[in-house]
Amino acid sequence: MNPLIYHNPACGTSRNTLAMIEASGEMPEVIEYLETPPTRERLIELISMIGLTPRELLRRKGTPFDELGLDDPALSDEQLIDAMLAHPILINRPIVVTDKGARLCRPSERVLALLANPVATFTKEDGEVVRAEVSGRE
Repeated sequence: MNPLIYHNPACGTSRNTLAMIEASGEMPEVIEYLETPPTRERLIELISMIGLTPRELLRRKGTPFDELGLDDPALSDEQLIDAMLAHPILINRPIVVTDKGARLCRPSERVLALLANPVATFTKEDGEVVRAEVSGRE
């Protein structure tokens, strides 16, 4: 299976993650999730695969999170999923799926643990150098 990345090209973390996948010799399937959001079923599946709750997958910065009152602890998982489907920008990114599993790759070097042959070192857009041997830390 080629890596699958739910990507936002306007996001530096997402761009770095995609670049690390490509630098590792992988040919990822790229889904620009703002243009092609996941279905309800797929979003629920991704949440389960990643091992997060819907609340943990919500993105706050640069989204309508506050306007929608999504910090209300009374909101159910289904209501939070409804909000992410109505406003895909609320889905935190990038999400990467490979044969080794799925994860939210924040920080971007978290992707290296999902790759068959991760690049040994990578320089991010901001100049930070990451190394595969320390990328697996949680």
